[in-house]
Amino acid sequence: MDTYQVHIDSTTQAEIINRLSEKLRACYIFPDVAEQICAHLQQTSADGEYTELTDGNLFALALTIQLQEVSHDEHLWVRWHAEPLPEGAEELRFDPGWQEEQKKKAGLDNYGFARMEVLPGNIGYVAINYLHRPAWGGETAVSVMEFLSRTNAIIIDLRKCTGGYPGMVSLVCSYLFGEDPILLDSIYWRDENFTQQYWTLEYVPGSRFPDKPVYLLTSKVTFSAGEEFANILQSRKRAMIIGEPTDGGAHAGAAYRIDPHFEAFIPVGQVICPLTGTNWEGCGVKPDLPIPAEQSLEVAHRLALQSLLKNIQSSGTEENSRAIEIRAILKGMGSS
Repeated sequence: MDTYQVHIDSTTQAEIINRLSEKLRACYIFPDVAEQICAHLQQTSADGEYTELTDGNLFALALTIQLQEVSHDEHLWVRWHAEPLPEGAEELRFDPGWQEEQKKKAGLDNYGFARMEVLPGNIGYVAINYLHRPAWGGETAVSVMEFLSRTNAIIIDLRKCTGGYPGMVSLVCSYLFGEDPILLDSIYWRDENFTQQYWTLEYVPGSRFPDKPVYLLTSKVTFSAGEEFANILQSRKRAMIIGEPTDGGAHAGAAYRIDPHFEAFIPVGQVICPLTGTNWEGCGVKPDLPIPAEQSLEVAHRLALQSLLKNIQSSGTEENSRAIEIRAILKGMGSS
């Protein structure tokens, strides 16, 4: 087995920087910023600031800091791998072995659907920590949405959601809107020079629930596709966003092999929201109800119950058994 040489000499560092610069110039979504980054990397190298960084992890971290120092783009990073990356696969997404390994890891994580339950009052709850490819986790997503369809309201917890794929965002959103397709987002891909649109699906297995109340929880950790999900539901007034402003990363990207042991993730796509013509890059998604993230679940649960009780009361059946049950739950939560 090929093993990693611990000492990274100046020649190897220069080769990695040159290869990284080539990919940035060819692929990074903003060509002018790519040139600034490359100049910064070359100057930093010429100043000898990488000389002592012979450890792979430290060198990758230093490169990532330099990249983000210029771009302010958290999607742009370099990672060191102890095991050699697949040969012949410049873009790792096209290597079957690499993708199979990633699929196995996703399966062990239940494709990002970390927790699901029914809270008191028949309020559905699902925590999504990553939105994996629908080709991998689509069946799991369908099962989750079918489970949630029988609840009175839904709380979607994205407080630990670090990203994912817009295709999975489209699949889950398809259950939250009606049958008529809705354009959710577009992404302009610089590397291929075309714009890809993401719509809700005309058909989904199971039942849609476009009128069910939705509460979506966010935190400072919520990033990328998690932010896309929140931004879509907020901009279309389909959910109340509760918690903290999100991290602010809107660029879509791809992983590249720039050395047998170094991977670079480079944003090659720019998200365009159809309702605004912009995205959440650098600013994040601002919650409708800003509160500390650790308090958001309890608050969302209480708001869902209060809304349900209000609907029961407006129907003229204030004192029926359902209303009495909800009042008791709210009382137990310290609310009425």
